[in-house]
Amino acid sequence: MLVAFVAAVLGALPQALVPDVVLRALFAAAALAVLGREAGLWRFRVPENRRLVPERVQHLREWGALQFGFEMGTGVRTYSPSALPHLCVAAVVLVLPFPGAFVLAAGFAAGRLAMPLLSNAYSDDGSWTEVWSRVELLVRPLLAVTTVAALAVAALMW
Repeated sequence: MLVAFVAAVLGALPQALVPDVVLRALFAAAALAVLGREAGLWRFRVPENRRLVPERVQHLREWGALQFGFEMGTGVRTYSPSALPHLCVAAVVLVLPFPGAFVLAAGFAAGRLAMPLLSNAYSDDGSWTEVWSRVELLVRPLLAVTTVAALAVAALMW
């Protein structure tokens, strides 16, 4: 929610000053670039902080969980294998109105939660990683198309 709030505040300026058609064109260009990246058509790096949350965080009890969640949720310390989170921030800055940022943040949080829940429910032996490796080439573009479609619909609804 913090990232959504900051992005929505920053996005208020271009959304107020730049014509809507220009903002939508910029978002469409970003969406096409991300779709191509997720489908494996081209490669480009996305901003990421290539550090993991340190193990000492787990010894901080409740504060450790809070720090871990904040750092992972905001991307302060994490690898970014996908450009979809970046596209979500671009949508908030370019085409979604202020309330839409928080709806998007809730959906993003649900998606982030789904992966570890599914992994833990699948098995204890790490075989989820093997399953993901087998289906990633199919699922990755489907997730990208679904995300872009949902963002486009949300932008058009408001």
